[in-house]
Amino acid sequence: MKFSSSVFGKTKDGKTITKYCMENKNGMRVEVINYGACIQSIFVPDKDGKLDDVVLGFDDVAGYEVNGANHGGFIGRHGNRIGGAKFTINGVTYELEKNDGNNNLHGGFKGYHKMIYEAEVKEDVDAGSVEFSRVSPDMEQGFPGNLDISVTYTLTDNNELVIEYFAVSDKDTVVNLTNHSYFNLAGQAAGKILDHNVWIKANAFTVTDEDLIPTGELVDVTGTPMDFRTRKKVGQDIGADYEPLKIAGGYDHNYVLDISGDEVEKVAELTEDTTGRKMEVFTDMPGMQFYTGNFLTGEETGKGGKAYGKNEGLCFETQYFPNACNIESFPSSILKAHQEYEHVTIYKFSVQ
Repeated sequence: MKFSSSVFGKTKDGKTITKYCMENKNGMRVEVINYGACIQSIFVPDKDGKLDDVVLGFDDVAGYEVNGANHGGFIGRHGNRIGGAKFTINGVTYELEKNDGNNNLHGGFKGYHKMIYEAEVKEDVDAGSVEFSRVSPDMEQGFPGNLDISVTYTLTDNNELVIEYFAVSDKDTVVNLTNHSYFNLAGQAAGKILDHNVWIKANAFTVTDEDLIPTGELVDVTGTPMDFRTRKKVGQDIGADYEPLKIAGGYDHNYVLDISGDEVEKVAELTEDTTGRKMEVFTDMPGMQFYTGNFLTGEETGKGGKAYGKNEGLCFETQYFPNACNIESFPSSILKAHQEYEHVTIYKFSVQ
């Protein structure tokens, strides 16, 4: 495993940001930065051995300081949406920032993807890791509890990017961590992902209201455009006359994963025919937001001057269900004081 680090740039207030590069024996390369603990690039070979960067993002710190679409971001303290931007624990109601209409999205205006982290590099013969950590103080973003958090990115010689999330709080709180990388297996500048093929191991999804807040109802995907249990192209049904798709402008839905939750299991697969690249997703989380970049506008200029437009990247955000802290029937996103939050997500790359 090859390791290197370099200065990525400086923030607008003069803080130096470092990029960490891990490269395995196959030439796969993962680059992460301590600003936002963001995944800045993932270079993987295609069927002819040609390397290309398959995640959307930016060439400089300034891009990540704006980053309205959360490219590559480590998302917290609560990924996805909380209805009404509030929740109640132990009889106390906590008010959060309303940064998505009347709701809270990805923690607030300054999420974890806008923080600077301590970094620790760990090297082994067949794997390498970078651990990012910090303490999120009590009432940061409006959430109770001093939260010790870390996210560890590990690259293996099996072309796996393993993401390990850890957190522990000194008060009962809400925690729902995820990663918001946008993938395009044809290359980050290749354009729309509608011809990508997707498989998702889920029999149901959480239906939402017009603000994309789950109502608590689970809907069977059978006979609907939401069904990805048989592999199909992203664009096959994305324009269907189906209310959940019309509300979201495409896929932006939490899938109820058909797994035990007791171990890390395969939950999704993404393939791209022209390059032959394949990405498999493994997790122990109960849900996964499948998002097709419906709100990418082309206003942010990404790597190599590429302006990312609608449907030019897609996300697989493993998670607790959105608004779980307010819906008792959902698996709970409440973390009790001194309990450990530990979850794993793996993105594994290969060619078909």
